Amino acid sequence: MCGCRPYTFSFYWRCCPIKNNNNSKDLQINENIDLADSKNVRVIGEDGEQLGVFPFSTALDMAYDRDLDLVLLAAQSEPPVCKIMDYGKYRFERAKKEKEAKKNQQVVDIKEIQLSVRIDTNDFNTKVNRARGFLQRGDKVKVVVRFRGRQMTHQQLGQDLLTQFKEACSDVGVVDKEPKLEGRFLSMFLAPPKQPANK
Repeated sequence: MCGCRPYTFSFYWRCCPIKNNNNSKDLQINENIDLADSKNVRVIGEDGEQLGVFPFSTALDMAYDRDLDLVLLAAQSEPPVCKIMDYGKYRFERAKKEKEAKKNQQVVDIKEIQLSVRIDTNDFNTKVNRARGFLQRGDKVKVVVRFRGRQMTHQQLGQDLLTQFKEACSDVGVVDKEPKLEGRFLSMFLAPPKQPANK
């Protein structure tokens, strides 16, 4: 037995199949609502209409009479607010919306390209082509020039290298963050150009 009140078959059928698994997103429903039977609650109907204030046991009976669930929406209110709804359908629609929202989220990765002050032309072009590929896929690119030893006294060489890199990617990327020196690393961020908003 599930611990339901022995009223009717429909009552027994409604309160057993839906479990509240203590997930933070799940609401308290039916017999799992932690209220005394005599506690008054404000009841909202399935269409959003205000049905009034009733003892919790009466509100529970109202939900079962409609073959629906009683869901606690606002426990801290006085009186607490409960809604009559099909909780299984509510959870299904919520999961569907969350899945759609996740699917529509654009995940942007940040790829890192490392350069050295003494990089040769072929290596430089290889790094540029790799960065262009990342940008065309919609990712951001962090371009880093590392200074070794006395190269720190020639920081302008790093600035020039980043300027050259930026120009080589100008048709597929724009500067997202200007070059910044952090310790022995001079870094710059490139991002895909923003698409114009549809009119």
